[in-house]
Amino acid sequence: MSEGPAAVELLRVRLPLKRPFTTSFGTSADKECVLVRAIGSDGAEGWGECTAMEAPRYSGEWNDGAWLVLRDHLIPAALAGRPSGIRGHPMAEAALEVALVDLELRSKGVSLAKHLGGVRDRVPCGVSVGIEDRIDDLLEVVSGFVAAGYRRVKLKIEPGRDAAVVRAVRDAFPDAPLSVDANAAYTRETAEVLLELDELGLEYVEQPLPEDDLLGHIELQRRMATPLCLDETVTSARVARGAIELEACRIINVKLGRVGGLVEALRIHVVAREAGVPLWVGGMLETGVGRA
Repeated sequence: MSEGPAAVELLRVRLPLKRPFTTSFGTSADKECVLVRAIGSDGAEGWGECTAMEAPRYSGEWNDGAWLVLRDHLIPAALAGRPSGIRGHPMAEAALEVALVDLELRSKGVSLAKHLGGVRDRVPCGVSVGIEDRIDDLLEVVSGFVAAGYRRVKLKIEPGRDAAVVRAVRDAFPDAPLSVDANAAYTRETAEVLLELDELGLEYVEQPLPEDDLLGHIELQRRMATPLCLDETVTSARVARGAIELEACRIINVKLGRVGGLVEALRIHVVAREAGVPLWVGGMLETGVGRA
């Protein structure tokens, strides 16, 4: 940063979802998040969004904790121009980092894409589809997204709602690029059913096992023809490099909030590019602030 912010404001907002979104760790009917507004001495503003949830289900972070860490540690350090010295809390750190970068870029009139070295003005976009109780409802949701032009469809799965569900979607959409995401819902013992997914021409199976079970992912990837994609496991470039070298995955999902911000996300991008491993950017049900 060429100059620190003159002030930083925290806001808490709640927005209703158009449709409840169900994953292996619960159902969300609305989105509550912490927004960070960085204000420059010239009146310019930068915005960031904390991608934590209301409860610590996806990771150990949650909105109440993120608010306190931002208020009592991260923001005072940023205003004083010193390191925060805290451990963990990557989603809170990312929210502030993005707000500060956004402030600086807006002050300079530079786009984020240009700042990051982007070579395109748009990218293909996929959609993540939550778990539905009825197959017909799921097929209707997928059909709507395909008709809307989404290039890829990712289905959330969990034990008991996996192979048969995915097979029904594949039968209905034989040419659609499909993938699945378990959000770490399986164990080495319950993951046997995932071997059936090799028949369905999926792009990848995302985070089938717990985030700390690297050995389990290595073993499962050896048994599956379908590429595994790691999400929750990859918390840094160091972890990404290790997972790739140990062949625990063939694809990486990088979520800016999960890895602590733009700087670490770019490091992971470099690791994946140098290894020839596809990398894609995932989301966390953000508002438009986080998506931007």
